[in-house]
Amino acid sequence: MPQLISTDEPVASLMPSLAQRAKLRRWRNIKDKISAYGIMAAGVAVVGSLGLIFVYLFSEVTPLLRGASVEITKTYSLPPITQSAAPVDGVAEFINLERYEEIGTVYYKNGVVQFFHAEDGSALQSEQIPQAADATFTTLATSEATHGLVAYGDNHGQVSVVKVQYDLSYPNDKRVVSPHLDFPLGEEPFALDTYKLPLKILAIQETSKGTLLSAATSDDRLILAVVATKTNPITEETTTSTDVFNLPSLPADEHVTHMQIDDAGRYLVVASDKSQIYLYNISNPAAVERNDPIAVESGNVTAMQFLVGTGSLAIGTDKGNVSQWLMVRDKNNKYHVTHVRDFKALNGAITQITPEYSRRGFWAADNKGNLGIYFGTSARTLLIKSMGSAPIAHIGLSPINGKVLLLDQTQQVSFAKVWNQHPEISFSMLWEKVWYEGRDAPDYIWQASSASDSFEAKMSFVPLALGTLKAAFFAILFAIPIGVMGAIYTAYFMTPKLRGIVKPTIEIMAALPSVILGFLAGLWLAPFLENNLPAIFSILIFTPVVMLITGFAWSQFPSAIRTRIPDGWEAAILIVPVMFTVWVCVALSPYLEVWFFHGSMRQWFTDSGIKYEQRNALVVGLVMGFAVIPSIFSIAEDAVFSVPRHLTQGSLALGATPWQTMVGVVLPTASPGIFSAVMMGFGRAVGETMIVLMATGNSPVVNFNVFEGMRTLSANIAVEMPETAVGSTHFRVLFLAALLLLALTFVVNTIAEVVRQSLRKRYSNL
Repeated sequence: MPQLISTDEPVASLMPSLAQRAKLRRWRNIKDKISAYGIMAAGVAVVGSLGLIFVYLFSEVTPLLRGASVEITKTYSLPPITQSAAPVDGVAEFINLERYEEIGTVYYKNGVVQFFHAEDGSALQSEQIPQAADATFTTLATSEATHGLVAYGDNHGQVSVVKVQYDLSYPNDKRVVSPHLDFPLGEEPFALDTYKLPLKILAIQETSKGTLLSAATSDDRLILAVVATKTNPITEETTTSTDVFNLPSLPADEHVTHMQIDDAGRYLVVASDKSQIYLYNISNPAAVERNDPIAVESGNVTAMQFLVGTGSLAIGTDKGNVSQWLMVRDKNNKYHVTHVRDFKALNGAITQITPEYSRRGFWAADNKGNLGIYFGTSARTLLIKSMGSAPIAHIGLSPINGKVLLLDQTQQVSFAKVWNQHPEISFSMLWEKVWYEGRDAPDYIWQASSASDSFEAKMSFVPLALGTLKAAFFAILFAIPIGVMGAIYTAYFMTPKLRGIVKPTIEIMAALPSVILGFLAGLWLAPFLENNLPAIFSILIFTPVVMLITGFAWSQFPSAIRTRIPDGWEAAILIVPVMFTVWVCVALSPYLEVWFFHGSMRQWFTDSGIKYEQRNALVVGLVMGFAVIPSIFSIAEDAVFSVPRHLTQGSLALGATPWQTMVGVVLPTASPGIFSAVMMGFGRAVGETMIVLMATGNSPVVNFNVFEGMRTLSANIAVEMPETAVGSTHFRVLFLAALLLLALTFVVNTIAEVVRQSLRKRYSNL
């Protein structure tokens, strides 16, 4: 017999006592506080982590925003000439600094070359350039800095060419740099002017044709010489041949002031005392052509130098103006010297322009002791600074841009430290059209590196940003209709049993690795689309039509037949018609090409002026849209399914149809969630890397052609980051691209949240 509970014991004794309840409340409060602080700490940690990401990216990007600086550490007089045979009153004509920034070299007008310690000015050895007994040097010219040639012209029309070589040794594990002179064209001077008249102006350049020299004589004739050297591989004997050609002279009232030869040996640029620039085509020295003159409107030319690569000129005038001029080809394939950009002027007349060794930067000095540092491609004036009252005569810049020697007209040398690491970047270079060397007009270009040391880096963000938006746009254009409409039907119209199959299946699609999708897109889908272009467009056009026809036909069936299919299973009826339509479109694709596109739709596009690439935005749109659909579908379906039942039931009870209820009640209520789904899909598309990397040609083009590829910010970072030098400008620009991508995602998500909250507030009264 079951034991009964005694009714004599009061029921209150089974309840917790007041002390126990107080203890439980205290413990519950403690847990609530722990949870609250834990959640708050986690939120702060998330925000802090995001902030640290921004801080790290900013730390890598900030050096790009810094200008240049020059700090003088030592000032001294030029060392006395140690060559006993040379006169002691030589005038310095040129100064430079070798790449280890230890030894300076000064070239005197009398032919003495003096080496000295750059840091303190203490003298090393000096050497004398050979010359005829009764000859005096009248002019000096230098080639592009990477070649290192220096030419002396004398009053007998002869030229001596010299080059400094630096030997390295490591006694006691300490580097020792030993300079000496080399004579690439022979130690003895060779005749340039057959009339043996003094040479006033001289230009020299080392080219693939040989060493080219051009000179203006005292009677204003222009001469071009091609000096070629050949070495016998057996006897190792070197022979030199010199061919001299006469060039068309300037007008009688003009005189040559500056001359420069490009390193391809195609053009000679001459500046006259009438502020005119003449371009000579010397590709065929026997038939030289001279273009019409171009006026320099900013003053008389006082300095002119080719920048590295000799694709552009830096010109300074007596008014302190500094400008850059490019060699631009016209429609007739004829080059002209074209003014491209101006820089901030100096206060005095420009006395010297010195190009940098490996990039499009250059330094300028004026006759009032001011120094300017400029960069051509980015159009930046990095520094203008007064270095003293004495005019700066020569600038000896280190090949690695770390130190500089400044020689003024009082023969005083200033040894200075330089910081000028990232002059290539400016807002205009990143976001505006830039006129690059070798281009006919300004353009947006991304081409950050090349095998050539003299390559002009082109780092415009416009092709990358446009490519990112292009890829995301076509992906969203494909994904939104399918994802959102599929979510609406699944959540509201589909039977729960079928929904239990469809929803998990689509959500599992999100687990597919993007690298697999990109692999399939590049190796299977792209060739398939190329070979079946009519089928793709036929599928996009006829599939919706067939679905509408199938739905209409089903509605015309007798009710006795339609009632056999339970509500919510109607979508199964579309499976066979849709699959049959796709099969028919693919099967008819070759015939459609023959009937309407002359046998090849791709060729038809080409003939119509539409460029087609196998890996294009259409491929990316389809595959990346396929990858984005699960995200959009899942969030939107949850939003629709979460609409309170009493709202839909009330609408139906008032006589609205299911479709009217969907449009008038469900969609407005679920709109914040649907909008969030769309924005999440957009963010997923913007940040996608592997699909874009593998399914496009990664060509940074500026267009919205669906049949051409693109390069996105994320794909560009993935491609170029492994091969760039740490700390280089290219490296930091890629970090800037990452910062831009992160900021874009942050802004889009913020706007999406603001809009979502607004929609939520608007429809919260439903």
